[in-house]
Amino acid sequence: MDEQGRAPGVREVAAAAGVSRQTVSRVLNDHPSIRPATRERVLAAMEELSFRPNRAARMLTTSRSTTIGVLVASPSSLFGPASSIDAIEKAARDAGYFVTVAHAASLDTDAVEAALEQLSAQAVEGIVVVAPQQRIQDAMAAVSLRVPSITLHGAGMAGDHGVFVDQFEGARLATRYLLDRGHVRIAHLSGPADWSEARARREGFLREMEAAGADPVVSRDGDWTAASGAEIGAELLADTTITAVFSSNDQMALGAMFAAARAGRIIPRDLAVVGFDDIPEAAFLTPPLTTVRQDFAELGRRCVARLVAEIEGTDLAFDAPVLPRLVSRGSA
Repeated sequence: MDEQGRAPGVREVAAAAGVSRQTVSRVLNDHPSIRPATRERVLAAMEELSFRPNRAARMLTTSRSTTIGVLVASPSSLFGPASSIDAIEKAARDAGYFVTVAHAASLDTDAVEAALEQLSAQAVEGIVVVAPQQRIQDAMAAVSLRVPSITLHGAGMAGDHGVFVDQFEGARLATRYLLDRGHVRIAHLSGPADWSEARARREGFLREMEAAGADPVVSRDGDWTAASGAEIGAELLADTTITAVFSSNDQMALGAMFAAARAGRIIPRDLAVVGFDDIPEAAFLTPPLTTVRQDFAELGRRCVARLVAEIEGTDLAFDAPVLPRLVSRGSA
């Protein structure tokens, strides 16, 4: 700040570096004609003065916002979507982009269009859709976008064209883990049927149980919350032949563990429980929760890399899903 409390601008940077204001502008815009020594001198002056370029002014100069929009249609309290947004923001920052987020007020087409209009008003150069509900995917298919877009959180099932963790494989890992420990009567605590991840996790469970010749039990749909896990878990545990539960997420697994305690079942002696996501609290439950970990940081990096490649017209060579990893703890 100068004596009048104003933030330093291009004029001050130019004076400190001993160059013209035009040279500072060229450095800001990464112009190829600037000599390395001059660029370093200007960058050092920016650092010394704590100079931050004005985004609006820079957009007028370059006709680019360097901003990625994120469309979200899930409660911010849910671990998966919240972690995905954090990962996108970090990856975008590393790639030199800003992020702006718009939340769809509901799952219908009008709400999706309103959120997209909000992003368009901020001149975003690309959009990441963090909305795994089928209704949002249907609404997006009916909307015409003028910028590149990519879906985060597909499930690896037929028709997915976004960047995703292989949910199907994660469910198979969890189910195989329980089968290998001698469990035959295994129940799946299902997530919401409208979510592609929940459908893929249920399908992976069923496929692995079928391959083992075991008889699966599938609950009615939960809503990702511990409360629904406790309620549905109590229903499942009324069947005393069930010795293991694979929950579609960790919060519902926590509810199932609560239901087991109320039913007098000791974990893992009387009931094994495996979750999905590896929330930060999973390692501190009693007992610590065995679960499937998703690499959200890698998911965000790939998502932003692919979108930036589309924005900038460059090639990107990875299409494989991000692989999950089973984390073995004390609950199974």
